[in-house]
Order: sequence, then C-alpha cells, then structure tokens
Amino acid sequence: MEDVLTLISRLKRPTLLVRTARHGIEDYNRIVHLRRLLKTEALPGPGQAIIKLLEIEGTVNAQRIEKKAEYSVARHVELIVALMCEARILKASNAARDRALATTS
Repeated sequence: MEDVLTLISRLKRPTLLVRTARHGIEDYNRIVHLRRLLKTEALPGPGQAIIKLLEIEGTVNAQRIEKKAEYSVARHVELIVALMCEARILKASNAARDRALATTS
C-alpha cells in the first residue's frame, strides 16, 4: 500500500479549490476542525486522519463531479485544508523522528 503522503500528492483537484484551501491553512485548528469533519471526540494521529479525510473527500469530490445537489464547496474546501494541514503535521513528525534516530545512531 502506498503511504498517505503519496496518496495526497496524487490527488488532482480543480486549481480554484486548492488555491482557496491554501488561504484556510493559517486558521486550521486541529482539535476543532478535525473533530467536526471526522465526527469524533478522540482525534486520530495524522496518518489515520488523512486516510479518513481522503475517504470523505473522495465522496464529496464524486458529488462535485456528478453535480449532486448535496455538494458543498465550503465543505470540500474544509476537507482539502484539513488534508493539507494533516500532511504538514505528518511530515513534521516524520522529520522529527528521523532527526531523533540520526542523533541516537
């Protein structure tokens, strides 16, 4: 199975959605936003969160493509913001782990 960062990098979404999502990165609050998007109290780690967010975003993207009435561009942007931020958190934790391993070797 591919790692979650590769899965995110392969997503192809409209440029306007991605650009809009980039504006929301600064305001992302993991506790508030991730709880609401995943509908859970217990927050998963960033890798697990990304997997769940990808599933939800895939459903929302299908609604967009099929022009379904229940499609919400605002929700789609929120999901993309969360994916971007969780990917950053995962990359940072991987880098910190790698540095820690390098210093103990």
